[in-house]
Amino acid sequence: MCLIPDKSMLSSRFLFYVIAISVFLLIISSLSLFQFADNSFIPKSVFSLILVNTTSVYLTSSSGKSKDPFLPAETSHEQILKTQELACKTSRFSADSGGLGIGESCGPEQALLKVYMYDLPPEFHFGLLGWKGSKDETWPSVSNPSQIPSYPGGLNLQHSIEYWLTLDLLSSHAPNINRPCTAVRVLNASEADVIFVPFFSSLSYNRHSKVQGKGKFSLNRVLQDKLVKFLKGRGEWKQRGGKDHLIVAHHPNSMLDARKELGSAMFVLADFGRYGAEIANIEKDVIAPYRHMVQTIAAENSPSFRQRDTLVYFQGAIFRKDGGEIRQELYYLLKDENDVHFTFGSIQSNGVRDAAEGMSSSKFCLNIAGDTPSSNRLFDAIARHCVPVIISDEIELPFEDVLDYSEFCVFVHSSDAVKKGYLLNFLRGVKEDQWTKMWERIKVLSKHFEYQYPSQTNDAVDMIWQAVSRKVSSIHLKDHRNNRYHRSQLFLKDQSL
Repeated sequence: MCLIPDKSMLSSRFLFYVIAISVFLLIISSLSLFQFADNSFIPKSVFSLILVNTTSVYLTSSSGKSKDPFLPAETSHEQILKTQELACKTSRFSADSGGLGIGESCGPEQALLKVYMYDLPPEFHFGLLGWKGSKDETWPSVSNPSQIPSYPGGLNLQHSIEYWLTLDLLSSHAPNINRPCTAVRVLNASEADVIFVPFFSSLSYNRHSKVQGKGKFSLNRVLQDKLVKFLKGRGEWKQRGGKDHLIVAHHPNSMLDARKELGSAMFVLADFGRYGAEIANIEKDVIAPYRHMVQTIAAENSPSFRQRDTLVYFQGAIFRKDGGEIRQELYYLLKDENDVHFTFGSIQSNGVRDAAEGMSSSKFCLNIAGDTPSSNRLFDAIARHCVPVIISDEIELPFEDVLDYSEFCVFVHSSDAVKKGYLLNFLRGVKEDQWTKMWERIKVLSKHFEYQYPSQTNDAVDMIWQAVSRKVSSIHLKDHRNNRYHRSQLFLKDQSL
């Protein structure tokens, strides 16, 4: 006997299947919204903006590392920088600036970082450059770049970071200057994320560290003592113990007398070679690139692998103290090799020009620890698109939380480098396509190590401000964690009164 279902039963089953299929399609659609694939329903730029306030923005590509150490996988470096751009994008964009906002369109509300700068007397900054304003002038006009006091040349320039950061802050109120909207100067300290101390400490050390005449102290020492007294007396310093203050001390010997007194502040440094961990460390401080000495080579003019006849290049001081003794060991190992240029050199005569030409004709440029873990040589190599070989176990690198140096640098442990034959055998084994991958990456990333005025998006100045912003966020995180129980204890204390 055949049973025929009634219409109500068929209707119920049909409705059940429709609902089940709808739910299934809804789940699939929802999942696709959160994928980074090209067919995502949410544009990548929007998804990046959603993540800007989470640690997810610093994750690398899910594809992982390449099995070949010289063939790096695609990373999220560009996504990270674009995300930071989106975070402070202004309401009006200047196509000419290449930045995020200019002049009046870039205010504190649009900036990634609000910076209060002390109006220190000129003797601490541009006065050290010979600038003399009128009686009531603290700062030179920055509206006309050709009239800005110039920084001394030669080796002074490599530590000129405080000069570029100060100019950038001053120009944030100049309506005719095109610059990124990353850091903007505010005139009220209570509105600031960070407080900038405009002391040209590296220049002070380079030019005024010797006692003159019958004096007891050098001008450099006098200025540091004055600065400590000034900061310790400020309410802004007392409020947070200096933790939100930013001090540039890029030369390893700058701020030598004051650094212990001001160690709670955030420093901008070349490395930690001459600092105790209690004064300077990667948790609170920012590592900034040296300003390179050689001229940057244009990407289209950069010689390729087969156009570079020299395998390894090094020119500089060979006999150094402390960790720099490895230079001497490598010199005796490499000096007689046919495809190696390893000689003493300086900036005298045509030293800088010769170094630029030598690096451009070499496949690899050695960056060996000297008196301190870092040197300007790394950034000279990047400017000439010569793949750096870093032999410095204690080195700290600028912006390494967003840049993967293994994509464009070769790292060799010092203990391996001094083994006879090890270094050259290793570098000679690098294939043309492997080297070319690193070379191509350098051409893309070299802009991050350029100091210029006005600053441009993601150049060295802009990258430093972004790094400072990330440090400020970590300071806030620590403060908030410390306040978890502190406020509760205050509530209990009030209730007991």
